[in-house]
Amino acid sequence: MIVTTTNSVEGYQISEYKGIVVGEAIMGANVVRDVFASITDIVGGRSGAYESKLQDARETALAELEDRARAKGANAVVGVDLDYEVVGQSMLMVSASGTAVVLG
Repeated sequence: MIVTTTNSVEGYQISEYKGIVVGEAIMGANVVRDVFASITDIVGGRSGAYESKLQDARETALAELEDRARAKGANAVVGVDLDYEVVGQSMLMVSASGTAVVLG
């Protein structure tokens, strides 16, 4: 399945629009607060543990997006947007949304 942030796929024509699809992943365990607190401690460094958790959440959201597009009969998702939101005081939600399409 092709997943892209662009509104079209070079070399293909969109033959059918199947609708908007969304995938979400929520991370907990005070990650958001710890990330911002650790930034001041690291000073210019990077936190591999948090980057890994964010990557996992992003991959989960995108996999869910693809599954929902397949369920609609699509073979691609265009116009994908990734959003990161704080939920409550200790959770982070990664949301991936786009338009499920059939490429011809």
